[in-house]
Amino acid sequence: MVTHWLKRGNNQRFAISCGSVLAMLGAWVFVTETGLANPLFLPGPKAIYLAFIDVLFDGYQGSTLIEHVGTSLYRILLAFLLACLVGIPLGISMGMSKTAHAIFNPFIEFYRPLPPLGLYTLLVMWLGIGESSKLALLFLAGLPGIIIATVQAVKDINPTFVLATKSLGASRMELIREVYLPGAGPTILTGMRISLGFVYTVLVAAEIVAATAGIGWMIWDAAKFLLSDIVIMGLIILGLTGIALDAVMRFIGYALMPWTRATRQFSKD
Repeated sequence: MVTHWLKRGNNQRFAISCGSVLAMLGAWVFVTETGLANPLFLPGPKAIYLAFIDVLFDGYQGSTLIEHVGTSLYRILLAFLLACLVGIPLGISMGMSKTAHAIFNPFIEFYRPLPPLGLYTLLVMWLGIGESSKLALLFLAGLPGIIIATVQAVKDINPTFVLATKSLGASRMELIREVYLPGAGPTILTGMRISLGFVYTVLVAAEIVAATAGIGWMIWDAAKFLLSDIVIMGLIILGLTGIALDAVMRFIGYALMPWTRATRQFSKD
């Protein structure tokens, strides 16, 4: 009975979400077809679709849509992977050690609110206009969220579990593997998802300097020529790829941490 009501509730929420998307599309079609919006700045869905087909097969500025998407995803995923490889261990260390927290936290809190374009100018001076500066900017954009989420997740672990594990003679690595990572995993995953969004937000800034391919660069270049159909099409593709990557991360999280599904099911019951 409970499962039936849960499925029914999920179906209702899905129907509401589909209805809101259809309502937005309907409003979009209405304002463009009736002339309420200037097509130069807000083209209709048909124009966006035609721009998508044109760039998909004929390309934009020498690169196909697949090449633009592949270039941006390569930069995003590589920078995000590096941010996770650095941020998660550093966050665990800061959460477990007050000394480590005191050492690294001032630097993280200092650069976290810095505007990407301001930071990018310095990175270009240091690393040049090639891929290194772009990856560094994306890496720095995703790093703080992962560290902060990991630190908080580690601090929220029940001290009783830590003391009980230590009393059984567990080493530091065993404590991390058996207590901190399983307990902090869901919150770390949430921080990773948020950080991936931050990486996406600075993609255009990372690709405006000396780039010849990438969705962010395509959007920036098209905007200079008032090609709003390509700009909107690029933004839609960025949003869809972001949703897809987030879904993949949630799937991996549920696969690696099956107890989170049981917890969610229990809370719903």
